[in-house]
Amino acid sequence: MLDWNGSLNSPSSLVLSKDCRVAWLLPSLARGNYWQPLFREFSRLYPHTKIYTGFWSGFTAGCENTFDLQVVGQMGFLETKASGANYNKGFIKLSPAILNELLQFKPQVIFANGFSFWTLLALLFKPISQWRVIIAYEGSSPTVDYLNSPFRLTWRRAMVKMADAFITNSQRGKAYLTNTLQAKPERVFARPYEVAEAKTLLAKTETQNDATANFSHPIFLFVGQVVSRKGLNQLLKACALLQQHHSDYTLLIIGDGEQRPELEEWTKTQGLEQSVQWLGWVNYNQLGDYFHKADVFVLPTFEDTWGMVTLEAMLFGQAILCSEGAGSSELVQTGENGYVFDPNQPQQLADFMAQFIQHPQLSQQMGQQSKEIIAPYTPEAASQQLAEVVEFVL
Repeated sequence: MLDWNGSLNSPSSLVLSKDCRVAWLLPSLARGNYWQPLFREFSRLYPHTKIYTGFWSGFTAGCENTFDLQVVGQMGFLETKASGANYNKGFIKLSPAILNELLQFKPQVIFANGFSFWTLLALLFKPISQWRVIIAYEGSSPTVDYLNSPFRLTWRRAMVKMADAFITNSQRGKAYLTNTLQAKPERVFARPYEVAEAKTLLAKTETQNDATANFSHPIFLFVGQVVSRKGLNQLLKACALLQQHHSDYTLLIIGDGEQRPELEEWTKTQGLEQSVQWLGWVNYNQLGDYFHKADVFVLPTFEDTWGMVTLEAMLFGQAILCSEGAGSSELVQTGENGYVFDPNQPQQLADFMAQFIQHPQLSQQMGQQSKEIIAPYTPEAASQQLAEVVEFVL
């Protein structure tokens, strides 16, 4: 079980500096609906909190106007290398106007997401403004860690020396911060802070038809972008292998992307039209209904620093098949609430899927374990844990 490292106060005994001004710097909140319950709860603890971003797609249902947010400039991405099955490499372009905003807001504490230009500005002006900077590193993955880039690693190590503390969702992220970037272990706090909330995923179900009514069970569910990195092609290969012995199941695919036409055509050539159902894009606040009705969630990604959708599926009692390429695989207890697999081995994935077909009760048993594992990881608990880090740096 993931938990904070270090000897801080328990949340129940924590005395908060309620007048503390806290800024969050997030280059983009695209597809970041899951952040919003955390911001809502954190802002209740620290009313003088302001979130800054370079991209905002609007409030999700249930979180409207519950926190103070400002868009600064416009986030862009300068791609230096398309990496296919991995994250594309490049530089995030952000407005320097964030500095003026911070100087006017005068925060005591800044949560800076990753090692972006905004994080660098916050660190450089820290001696002048006397704010504390906490770097939030979502999680570790080969492309994002830039292990083969001496230039990037040198800059990151310099930034680490200037920061006051670090938060990360996973033990993998902690290992990168401490072992590679040489952060002091006592200043690195590892526990999921990007967490799910059921009510925001169920906010709009009243007009939704049951698209799953006639599907064969077990229903395996994929939710995500249909792009190379997410490994959906490997999941479909597993289905083709499975088809040799089993056809009494459904793979439900929610999402869209550049790979969809190609993969949809491939499923036809493999005779998978009855087993594989494509639903396309579904609004975030309608996803909960599909999590309820499916039996097993599958994340076949080649690379994900975290993989929030795993937590969302666990919240709704899903058994989990999670690629070892996702940081959230740390929440999967093999044989208890699911299985972790190698995304490059579709036969391994097919064998795990066959377990759920051959043993119908298995998904319910493992799904209950998922609910118990994920129960402590709520927006309220995460905001309390983040409050501990705020008080730590103060």
